[in-house]
Amino acid sequence: MLTRIKHLATKLAPRLIEIRRHIHAHPELSGQEYQTSAYVAGVLSSYGLQVREQVGKTGVIAHLNGAGTDDRLLAIRTDMDALPIIERTNLEYASRESGVMHACGHDVHTTVGLGTAMVLAELGEQLPGSVRFIFQPAEEIAQGASWMVADGAMENVTGILSLHVFPTIPGGSVGIRYGALTAAADELEMIIIGESGHGARPHEAIDAIWIAAQAITALQQAISRTQNPLRPVVLTIGKIAGGRAPNVIADQVKLLGTVRSLHPETRAALPQWIEQIVANICKTYGARYEFNYKRGVPSVQNNAALTQLLEESAREAWGSDRVQIIPEPSLGAEDFSCYLDYAPGAMFRLGVGRADQPNYPLHHPQFEVDESAIVTGVVTLAYAAYKYWQETYGHR
Repeated sequence: MLTRIKHLATKLAPRLIEIRRHIHAHPELSGQEYQTSAYVAGVLSSYGLQVREQVGKTGVIAHLNGAGTDDRLLAIRTDMDALPIIERTNLEYASRESGVMHACGHDVHTTVGLGTAMVLAELGEQLPGSVRFIFQPAEEIAQGASWMVADGAMENVTGILSLHVFPTIPGGSVGIRYGALTAAADELEMIIIGESGHGARPHEAIDAIWIAAQAITALQQAISRTQNPLRPVVLTIGKIAGGRAPNVIADQVKLLGTVRSLHPETRAALPQWIEQIVANICKTYGARYEFNYKRGVPSVQNNAALTQLLEESAREAWGSDRVQIIPEPSLGAEDFSCYLDYAPGAMFRLGVGRADQPNYPLHHPQFEVDESAIVTGVVTLAYAAYKYWQETYGHR
């Protein structure tokens, strides 16, 4: 079966590269993936899959019925949205949409998802169970997964697989990570409220800018001295707004930030911990504050059995020299984690690093991939899907 999957994927390679370049040239922002979803639906329909559009606003679901009687339903999820970045690659198929770019590789993800569907459609009569392909919008704003779930994307699903490109892994290689793959990402909003006054007489005012600076410094210092260093926390204040004029002491400062963590217990305690520090700083200097902590997506925790399925599939397909065990999680976020509340799942890293060329990071305006990795991703996912029903993978 692996030989046949490889043959089908290799035969499809020129078509898949064509698909990827089309999607890359026509990127769409989160929640606006109208052309992309229509294109995806058209490809899926042409292969005889049952297609449902406008799922989770601009998402697509396709269903492939296996010929067997195994009632386990495997989902394969890919994302479709792009970023508000001006592309600077000078490629022939560079973005034709001003200020929008597939700088995170979702064009590759979508193509791999389509290629996997195309290969498995050819093998439908040999699949013991069914596959649901989830093409998700709005991953970059961490909302698309919840939209898809609300529209029934995870109904009856017993396992789910996904992938994300990684430019620091060579093209054609696969990265496997057991346990935590990504971090939880929460949002933080604070308003420090002081009293305005003349810049020459600070003792007559309560300087919100100075107090905000004290709060930021105290939070960063407290992380290193009060949080378990083996359970990382990253708090970043990314935006500060306050003040009216150079000679007027600011009476209000607004701080916006993000909080990243890996462990659920640590994450649960962070809102109270952060607020207590801010409250103490404000009390010391006579200020007031407003505090809003918004929980975002949780950490992706790869299921051990399904991670093993991906690892075994990749090693059988490509050999151990093209499979890396990733030693550390990323503190980036992925809303694939939202699906894991409904079924066990696992995500792998697809290497797209190019040999003898600069490999720019994700979200960079010159980000580009080794397109040979598309076949690697398709074969790995398609073979893992085939193996899913062969043993005990996916049993609850």
